[in-house]
Amino acid sequence: MTGLYLFLAILSALGTWTAIVQARRLYWGMPLYFLSAWLTGELALIHVLWQVALTGFLALLGLLSEPMAQLALGLFALSWLGLVYLHCQALDTPVTFRRALRTALGEDYRLQIPRERQAVLRDHIESGEWMRPFHFERPGVKVHTHLPYAEAGKRNLLDIYEPALPREGGCPVLLQVHGGAWMIGEKEQQAKPLMYHLAQRGWVCVAINYRLSPRETFPGHIIDVKKAIAWIKEHIAEYGGNPDYIAITGGSAGGHLSSLAALTPNFAPFQPGFEDADTTVQAAVPFYGVYDFQDGDAVRQDMPMEDFLADRVLKCRPEQDPELWHNASPINHVHENAPPMLVIQGTHDSLVWVEEARAFVSVLREKSSQAVAYAELPGAQHAFEIFHSPRTDHTVNAVTDFLEWCHAQWLAQK
Repeated sequence: MTGLYLFLAILSALGTWTAIVQARRLYWGMPLYFLSAWLTGELALIHVLWQVALTGFLALLGLLSEPMAQLALGLFALSWLGLVYLHCQALDTPVTFRRALRTALGEDYRLQIPRERQAVLRDHIESGEWMRPFHFERPGVKVHTHLPYAEAGKRNLLDIYEPALPREGGCPVLLQVHGGAWMIGEKEQQAKPLMYHLAQRGWVCVAINYRLSPRETFPGHIIDVKKAIAWIKEHIAEYGGNPDYIAITGGSAGGHLSSLAALTPNFAPFQPGFEDADTTVQAAVPFYGVYDFQDGDAVRQDMPMEDFLADRVLKCRPEQDPELWHNASPINHVHENAPPMLVIQGTHDSLVWVEEARAFVSVLREKSSQAVAYAELPGAQHAFEIFHSPRTDHTVNAVTDFLEWCHAQWLAQK
């Protein structure tokens, strides 16, 4: 028993270390590091609770006096200090978002939201939610599953999260594009905290599958996203949504595709056979996306993505089809009329480095005439918002603020 206790103490200390330290150049060790940092950092206080409970159990058995148990207890104590630090860091997430939103939208941005919509905004988080990280369902939300939006079978299905109470003029719509390195992922796996939260507050949320590499070659992925936008504009009124107002979000590969879709409305190469369909969206919230396939700012010199993208996603080298590689990068499509964007990135993201988001935001702020908010979250790892945690729930609150502000601005201009 004490041997197992020591083993768990070592694992805990290592996990806490990976979550605190920003390590990126680990090459083949990166997946293991990412998983450890991600699950430790986002579930920090939960780790403390089960570890303290285990320690108390061993104390009741009288085993803590053994030398091996004493060593383990020392390691656990160090780990608990780190875990409490990580939990407190996550609790500071609203400070980062408040600064980002006020800088981009104005100090009084909430006053620009109609009073009845201000009432749905939330500043607090509830322990009953983040202490149950994988409990997503919420009352007042009806889910329609596996609806086809195009012809590619399972990969062209979508789910709709419909509010129980309709809104006059129809509910604004959020389209969620899952991540997974363009190769894996399902519509049911990501952004559920955000979608249920928004659906409870009068938004219709749509989560899609899309065709995946290596079977599919880019631009097939973005073509499917565009088809989904076209489908929403034609059919979402049947589910209480307003087809004239669509915001788009997604993380990682979904961050790439959502930002690319937002920046390329009605772009014919991404709409073969449906060039006349309107694929404009009114706002975008990309999470930790890849924004420059060609790495023009030399962010990924030590761990380049070119071989992976060339072999699995685009299936050609940049010199073989420079136009395809150029068009695949959201940073190359930034323009004056880009929709308002909230770009979210973690400082400790080990898979998509923070410098890439900074470069993308810099170009957005230089060229776009619309609001550009950038929230760089201290300590946040890739995929941090997939399940409930203090950081996730504060992020959901802030994204709701941003989307409500964008919708209010759109209504005021009608």
